[in-house]
Amino acid sequence: IYIIIMGFIGGLLALFTPCVWPIIPMTVSFFLKRNSNKRKGIKDAMIYGASIVVIYVTLGMLVTLLFGASALNALSTNAIFNIFFFLLLMVFGLSFLGFFEITLPSGWSTKIDNKAEKSSGLMSIFLMAFTLALVSFSCTGPIIGFLLVEVSTMGSYLGPALGMLGFALALALPFTLFALFPTWLNSAPKSGGWMTDLKVFLGVIEIAFAFKFLSVADLAYGWGMLDREIFLIIWILLALFLGLYMLGIVKRDKKPGIIKILTGIASLAVAAYMVPGLWGAPCKAVSAFAPPMYTQTWNIYDNEVHAKYNHYEKGMEFAQLRGKPVLLDFTGYGCVNCRKMEAAVWTDPQVSKIINNHYVLVTLFVDDKTPLENPIKVVENGTERTLKTVGDKWSYLQRVKFGANAQPFYVLLDNNGNPLGEPYSFDQNIDNYIQFLTKGLEKYKNRQ
Repeated sequence: IYIIIMGFIGGLLALFTPCVWPIIPMTVSFFLKRNSNKRKGIKDAMIYGASIVVIYVTLGMLVTLLFGASALNALSTNAIFNIFFFLLLMVFGLSFLGFFEITLPSGWSTKIDNKAEKSSGLMSIFLMAFTLALVSFSCTGPIIGFLLVEVSTMGSYLGPALGMLGFALALALPFTLFALFPTWLNSAPKSGGWMTDLKVFLGVIEIAFAFKFLSVADLAYGWGMLDREIFLIIWILLALFLGLYMLGIVKRDKKPGIIKILTGIASLAVAAYMVPGLWGAPCKAVSAFAPPMYTQTWNIYDNEVHAKYNHYEKGMEFAQLRGKPVLLDFTGYGCVNCRKMEAAVWTDPQVSKIINNHYVLVTLFVDDKTPLENPIKVVENGTERTLKTVGDKWSYLQRVKFGANAQPFYVLLDNNGNPLGEPYSFDQNIDNYIQFLTKGLEKYKNRQ
């Protein structure tokens, strides 16, 4: 459902771009005027909308077929794909900002359009919908690209198709509604400068998210190029630019309207909100996208939680020497929910105090790309496979020892490696997490 909603929002944004919005009244009028029977015109418009859905869902299915479900899951931390996505979103973002325009060869849309004129019935309507997809690509392409990138890295087999379903439903909806209620066209907003403003807004968003993908590759491979401060500085500058643009300071034309002013103020507020993050403030609202807190060079906050070890065996040995239980944290460099937990839960003074004083925190990154000195051969579900990276080893440990494969995943262990209760997954309720930690401590003391 989340993927469909995300796609639907993307479709609504695409709807109001200069390549799509002006086409709606022309297309609806065409269907209503070419048929003497109004009911037939409405039927054609509905078929047109359904054709849009079929075209974009097919595109989503093709993405899955080309890469496969397992490959889509691997994309989340693969360096080549993350850098490719970074460059792709940068190109799309700069295109929206007006540096250049991305268009498909004009001959494609001309050929399809000619075939639509020569055809009749359902084929004619379908080809018209296909022409819309081609003609509007310069505006919809960046949004589609961003959407497919996001849902592909979620690892869901049907993710791309569901994302495109939501996108297409939003795009097709006005064609059907305006055909059913033609008088609504009179009150619909006219094309104008607001569409350019929308493109600038989307361009800034795409560039901001481009750095999220660069950050994932940087963390997974340990390059150390994009720490938390640099990431936040980039986002602050982007938010400042958007705010000043919307308030008419960057580009002086006519006096900005109320929506532009509110958007500008909101953007400047976001920039101001992120500034304390340069000194270690959690910035919970953006923590899911920013690099983790441990990449912060300068931190004036004293309630930060750091892993004692990133190695299971060494962490267990240290805990035994200290006589403390272990908080085993299965996480990932590309794990959005892990960053949320670290910023929203671990920064709580009571939580950080319990972890730092009473537990040995062992954090295992299941997507760590560091090669193992000696690859390990294992048999899992009757199939022999080789664990080649550190991440492979920790992912295998999580699956085999604890029967789970999702992150974040927290397990409390005694010094013999036995669980001290039920594991804890993604839940940002601080009271629940404190209860999880205190119950584990009680069981540990009872076993001594």
